[in-house]
Amino acid sequence: MEYIELNCIISPLEPGNEILMAELAEYDYESFKETENGLKAYIQASLFVEDQLRNLYFSQLDGFSLEYSFKIIEDQNWNAKWEENYPPVVFDNKVAIRAPFHDKFDDVEYDIIIEPKMSFGTAHHATTAQMIRYIVEMDVKNLEILDMGSGTAVLAILASMRGAKSIDAIDNDEWAYNNAVENVAKNNITNIKVELGDATLLKDRKYDLVIANINRNILLNDINAYAKCLSSGNLLLLSGFYEADIKLLSEEAEKYGLIYQSHTVDREWIAGIWKMN
Repeated sequence: MEYIELNCIISPLEPGNEILMAELAEYDYESFKETENGLKAYIQASLFVEDQLRNLYFSQLDGFSLEYSFKIIEDQNWNAKWEENYPPVVFDNKVAIRAPFHDKFDDVEYDIIIEPKMSFGTAHHATTAQMIRYIVEMDVKNLEILDMGSGTAVLAILASMRGAKSIDAIDNDEWAYNNAVENVAKNNITNIKVELGDATLLKDRKYDLVIANINRNILLNDINAYAKCLSSGNLLLLSGFYEADIKLLSEEAEKYGLIYQSHTVDREWIAGIWKMN
C-alpha cells in the first residue's frame, strides 16, 4: 500500500506540533514523527487531499506558521515504524501507559497496555494526559461512565481499573473502534462496552459521569446529548480545545443545565469540568 509522507516545518514547535498533529489525525493521518523543525505525518495515498492542508485551522492561528512538502514513499511495515516512536508514558508514578513490547511497570498502581495501531488517545497528547489525571483524582468507584470519542479506550480502561461499575466507550472511527476492542481484551477488562457510532447512540441512556475528549465543534454540537445523559450533581469532563473556547463551551453548556466548575491547562490544551444543576 502506498503512503504519503507529509513533511511539516512549524513555528513555534511547541505547542505547534501537538496542535497540528491533533488536526491531521482528524483527516486520517495515521502516524507522526517529530523532527527538529516540526513533524512528519503519514497517510494512505488514496486518502490524501492537498486541499485539506490549504484550509487547516492551524494556519489561521495567530503567531503560528506552517510550510509543508510531501512525497510518495514505498510500502513499509507501518506498525514497526510506529513502534519505533512510541515510548511508554508514566503519570505521577501512578499510571503507566505502555505497548505490549514494553516491559511491565511494577511500581505503579495502574499498568495499562495499549496496542500502538495509530489510534488517537495513546496518552502522549496533552488532552488525554489531562483526562487521565482527572480520572486518577476523582472517585469513580461504582459509577456508570460514558467515554465519548474513546479512541484507544485508554480512559475507559483506567476508569475500569479504578472501580467504575461499567463504561460505554464510543468512537465513530472504525480503526479506533477495532483498536479499542483489542485494548480492552489485552487488559482483561470485562465491564467496557465498545461501540462504533456517535452521539445518536445516546438516546434514553443515563450515566453518572460523561467523558468527551474530541474537539470543540463536535463538543458544541453534542453537548445537549451529553446533558440528557446526566442527572443533577453529575459531572461532564471535556477536553480537546483551547482556553479561548471555554467561554463558548460554557455558554452552550448552560443552556442545558451544565455549569462550569474548573479547568486545567497543558501546552495550551484544556480539560474542564461542568456540573449538572
